[in-house]
Amino acid sequence: MQKVEILKNIEAAGVIAVVRGNTPEQATKTSEAAIKGGVKGIELTFTVPHADQVIAGLSEKFAGTDAVIGAGTVLDTTTARLAIMAGAQFIVAPTFDPDVARLCNLYQIPYIPGCMSVTEMQTAMQYGSSLVKMFPGNTLTTKMIGNVKAPFPQISIMPSGGVNLDNLEDWFAAGATVVGAGGNLVGPGDKGDFDTVTENAKKYMAEFNRIKTA
Repeated sequence: MQKVEILKNIEAAGVIAVVRGNTPEQATKTSEAAIKGGVKGIELTFTVPHADQVIAGLSEKFAGTDAVIGAGTVLDTTTARLAIMAGAQFIVAPTFDPDVARLCNLYQIPYIPGCMSVTEMQTAMQYGSSLVKMFPGNTLTTKMIGNVKAPFPQISIMPSGGVNLDNLEDWFAAGATVVGAGGNLVGPGDKGDFDTVTENAKKYMAEFNRIKTA
């Protein structure tokens, strides 16, 4: 799949579940529960033990579907290559790293780095990132998106951190392309409550679809 197509699928997903977990099994079940509830974007973080194996399993299971499986908390090129070889369709990081950007460009995999300033976002764009992660979202607030898009209308922004059902509409109204949601969406999976993860996912997607059709 081409980079442009992957980015379109990420945008279509609308909500990206940021999945952590204490074990590979827990992270796998949490991801599957989110997808079952309709959240088609999964950012499987490398804080999960053997994260590359989890990504490989999810990528194989959901191959040919509209689910988009990516890797998160990718801090270096070694981790990025592990993720890409495991089948990750996109790479997310809390910070920007030029070497990771180059590697992702080589494999034509979208790199979504965490940026907190306009300068960081410009640098990320210069290295090929058309979609950046505005992180932490709850620190920067929705106003940041409009402020950035004034000089950079071509940039796509994914706020992550502090996104929940109550402010989902505010983020999209501010100009977010897609959002990343963690504990508020998939947190119950940490306690083995995967049914609640599925219910949360249904609520998020119902709200997302309402916003998009309003």
